[in-house]
Amino acid sequence: MANLTIVNVDDEYPALQLVRHYCDQIGDADLVASFQNPEKALEFLKENKVDLVIFDINMPGINGVELLQQLPYKPLCIFLTLESKYAVKAFELDVVHYLVKPVDFDTFKKAIQKAKDFLHFKNSAQNHQEDYIMFKSNYVMNKVLLKDILWIQGFGEYIVLITPLKKYMILERMSNFEEKFQNFRFIRIHKSYIVLSAHIKSYDSNNVYLIGGEQLPLGRTYKKLVKEYLS
Repeated sequence: MANLTIVNVDDEYPALQLVRHYCDQIGDADLVASFQNPEKALEFLKENKVDLVIFDINMPGINGVELLQQLPYKPLCIFLTLESKYAVKAFELDVVHYLVKPVDFDTFKKAIQKAKDFLHFKNSAQNHQEDYIMFKSNYVMNKVLLKDILWIQGFGEYIVLITPLKKYMILERMSNFEEKFQNFRFIRIHKSYIVLSAHIKSYDSNNVYLIGGEQLPLGRTYKKLVKEYLS
């Protein structure tokens, strides 16, 4: 796999230097540019696509959230900031991680690894949509046939893939999985559940019943969708 390309944006020069020092210690993390000026960073990022952007939030001119929202594409993002109050907003933007300064090397390295895992899952989904996906779970690479996924359950920034033999926890959001595999007859039945329609046996006003006997909740806002999809 190619190196993870990174841009760092922080109006504090010592913070930029620390991130560069940390990245230099991670073999496949390639810090391609650092910016104290967020406007110049925005100009660069509009012309150069990278895998990951590490933002401070409170910066003069454009803050980190605004900068991310103005990009013409959506890179992975880690917020590295002094304040924790923006964490909720950050996760609404599907950031990979939210780090509060000061950050030690081990914590930073784990955040970078999350970004790598997320990118690998994304690329695997795009490259192997015919019948399977590849992803890392519990430090092991796994290959799972799409037809073997009974359902997906969401837990914030993670999902759990349920197969007849095993469960896999993956760094991915429900909405992202749903978008990537919408052509494979996966259906959202609840805010926290997506099911492969081929495994559905029946449903009523409150539940969806699978061929294997499993029972999953049916959300009120998804009843009409399920009815139309399965009719």
